[in-house]
Amino acid sequence: MVRVGVDENLAQELLVDFPREAEIVRIPRHSSGVQDVDFWIIVFALKNAQKTFQHLRGVKVVQSMMAGVDWITPWLPKDIVLCDGRGLHDISTSEWVLTAIMASLKKFPHYRDMQLRQEWKGQASVPNGFLNVGGAQVGQYAVLGDDLAGKTVLIVGYGSIGAAIEARLRPFEVKKILRVARSARKEPEVFAVGELRRLLPEADIVVAIVPLTAETQGLIGTAEIGLMKRGALLVNAARGPVVVTDALVEALQQNRLHAALDVTDPEPLPAGHPLWSAPNCMITPHVGASTPEFIHRAFRFGADQVRRFIAGEKLENVVTDTGY
Repeated sequence: MVRVGVDENLAQELLVDFPREAEIVRIPRHSSGVQDVDFWIIVFALKNAQKTFQHLRGVKVVQSMMAGVDWITPWLPKDIVLCDGRGLHDISTSEWVLTAIMASLKKFPHYRDMQLRQEWKGQASVPNGFLNVGGAQVGQYAVLGDDLAGKTVLIVGYGSIGAAIEARLRPFEVKKILRVARSARKEPEVFAVGELRRLLPEADIVVAIVPLTAETQGLIGTAEIGLMKRGALLVNAARGPVVVTDALVEALQQNRLHAALDVTDPEPLPAGHPLWSAPNCMITPHVGASTPEFIHRAFRFGADQVRRFIAGEKLENVVTDTGY
């Protein structure tokens, strides 16, 4: 029997696909005792994961269901195999990115705020700092939304989620999709991260979807933001520290950029932080991958991983020294 550790509150229905050879061990969130576990499954980025690990004995594999494992690698011993949730978030996160892009372009947060104030201002009464309103539309209407069609989108971090984002963008008739990853590839064309600054001025929309590593921390800072088009949209669905917060706040306050953020630095974002009130910024509280369907996908994958472990087969999504 292989002892598989899961959270004490995990729904039984998520365990139906696990093999009979797996003994499910429910791990209390607050425990002073020691439990024997071979294969430990962590669903979300639990704050007490490190403390919980200290009460486990015999762990050989840690399976995170999150795509990023930067919150695990600092404390997990190197002799324990760590697997991430790469691929599990493709649907939910790519859908969040597409929704964030469309909501930002169509100014939905702005109109929602107007609705809460019971205001109807659909014409030139609402100023727009990014557009030079002139010509035939003067006195007729102000363009308060924008189209995704015809835009150039730069995907920074072209892994499985990046590919899923591209697939969802294609039907919207984007003009061009630029791809950046750790190393260059030919099919499809992917540029190395060293090309990022050259590509930024071309993009109307920049999507950050890289894992957080030493190389990606602060990847989009003052210099990179300064290279972006005036009025461009920056979407961060990666990790907060990938974007330098002070540089982003400054650009937003100067009306140079739009932003849609599912992650921030710091996180959770404290009350009173200038990002909350920065203009042209939409924030969601790190929920891009959190859907009921994701949970079911995750535990089907977890069951498959346990089967591989029992059979002595190679596990999928093993994290290397690069952090993913």
